[in-house]
Amino acid sequence: MWTICRKELADHFNSTRFLLLFCLVFMVALISTYMAVENIHKVLEGHTRPSHVFLLMFTTPGRFFSLVEFVAFFGPLLGIIMGFDAINRERHLRTLGKLLSQPIYRDAVINGKFLAGVITVTIVLLSLLLLLCGMGLIALGVVPGGEEIARLGVYLIISMAYLAFWLGLAILFSILFRSLATSALASVALWIFFSFFMGFVANLAADAIRPVYNRQDIVQVMANERLAHALSLISPATLYAEATTAILDPFQRSTSRLLVVTPLEGLSLERFQGPLPLDQSMFLVWPHVVLLIALTLVCFGISYVTFMRQEIRTV
Repeated sequence: MWTICRKELADHFNSTRFLLLFCLVFMVALISTYMAVENIHKVLEGHTRPSHVFLLMFTTPGRFFSLVEFVAFFGPLLGIIMGFDAINRERHLRTLGKLLSQPIYRDAVINGKFLAGVITVTIVLLSLLLLLCGMGLIALGVVPGGEEIARLGVYLIISMAYLAFWLGLAILFSILFRSLATSALASVALWIFFSFFMGFVANLAADAIRPVYNRQDIVQVMANERLAHALSLISPATLYAEATTAILDPFQRSTSRLLVVTPLEGLSLERFQGPLPLDQSMFLVWPHVVLLIALTLVCFGISYVTFMRQEIRTV
């Protein structure tokens, strides 16, 4: 497995398409972070710098989007490009049968390919995060504290699980479809649906199942909103966006889009306006992280079982 993993790593880092995508991700991330830093300077000019200002660099939108939003929407393309031809490319080149005719277990092939993709994604995310942190140290002149570094570490782990899901999905389509174009189009189609249209579908389904006849009725509005939010969690993009936003924003106290606060609860909340500690933020996003990891494991498990049961001919 490790031999196949090293070979796949060499293929990834030597491929032109990976290098082009890698440079594109870095360029857009640097531009968006630079714009975010400029916005932070303008907002904080003449004011005392608040706590956790270093994390604002990752959550403050630049001209169009923040770094977290950029990774949520366009990060899956990195996993898709590395996995959409993992198996059917071997079939097309007639090397899969020759590979398995050697004393190599079949599961070592798919395990090595998936592991190589995860390692590549981790290297890209880690190098991108370190580069942006160095840029923030120079531009903001603020040294991050221990909790901020820990939050960035948790963000890195969640991002790895998120991109690993799309990598596993692309590998699954490369097993199911023999055509390279079909597997790529299927992966991109699901990415577009989950990233851009799942929210509309969830709202339409909630309006059909829990319609709101009176906008002044809090019970109807809350039932509709909760159902729409629950349906939107089917999308890995929604899980990732809510989890990373709560981790990188210590002042966020809920992942829900709508909260009903009574007057007494409002008075109680005014007493606790400080940032949440990391363990409390983890309690907020723990269901999201578990569900995201579960989706990744299920997707790779289906790929594993499907590949193990397929017929592979040597010639």
